[in-house]
Amino acid sequence: MHAMMRRPSRGFTLVELAVVLAIVGLLLGSLMYTLSAQSEQRSIDETRRRLDQARELLLGFAIAKGRLPCPATSGSLGDEAATAGVCTAYYGGFLPARALGYQQVDASGYAVDAWGNRLRYAVAQLVTGCSGTPANPHFVVAANLKANGLTCQPNDLLVCKSSTGITGTTCGTAFGTSGENQVTTADLIVAVVFSTGKNGAAGGVSADELANLNGDRIFVHHTPTTAEATGGEFDDQLVWLSVGELYGKLVSAGVLP
Repeated sequence: MHAMMRRPSRGFTLVELAVVLAIVGLLLGSLMYTLSAQSEQRSIDETRRRLDQARELLLGFAIAKGRLPCPATSGSLGDEAATAGVCTAYYGGFLPARALGYQQVDASGYAVDAWGNRLRYAVAQLVTGCSGTPANPHFVVAANLKANGLTCQPNDLLVCKSSTGITGTTCGTAFGTSGENQVTTADLIVAVVFSTGKNGAAGGVSADELANLNGDRIFVHHTPTTAEATGGEFDDQLVWLSVGELYGKLVSAGVLP
């Protein structure tokens, strides 16, 4: 009997190889997208944690010093920038990491978010409702804050839903009626801390983001949007400190009245 003849092995055709490579490419692309999305979410969550930490440090500073710190400026190396109790900048500065003991800083000592962009900070300068004539500034000078008392309310910082129609002092009427564009009222907030998000290095890429960087007392906050959305990309994250919470902590600690 003749030995059975072996059939020659058949390799992959070019079409089959192309299909396999395409499938591998799709799988790798999906994996990379998933890993990138997970990394991005971790950065967002870490930045939120840092903002919450900054907020707690501001309260701790207020209890220890009897006042809120002034913002840092580009030349203050991450520390407060003030002269005789008067802040160099109230609205357009940075979180004073050195004064607060904030640990996540860049090479120059400025507090940073998870992307390495400097955290911004604004503190109320104007007050209203005080009993008598207040000594100014109120929230950043311990003696003034104590002398003026708990009736003094902030009267400048505002958070809006959109930059459409805002001015340097109001949220405007972007939604048709005065006040409809407001997230907060002017007598509520004593401090704002915010991250400019992943695209912060670009200095803001949409009107809503630019509104947070123009140095005035009006800020914009809403859910994140992509570059394709109406109004463009928005990935800033904001937290704020209310006057009621500040006064409550100072009263509980025996700093006030």
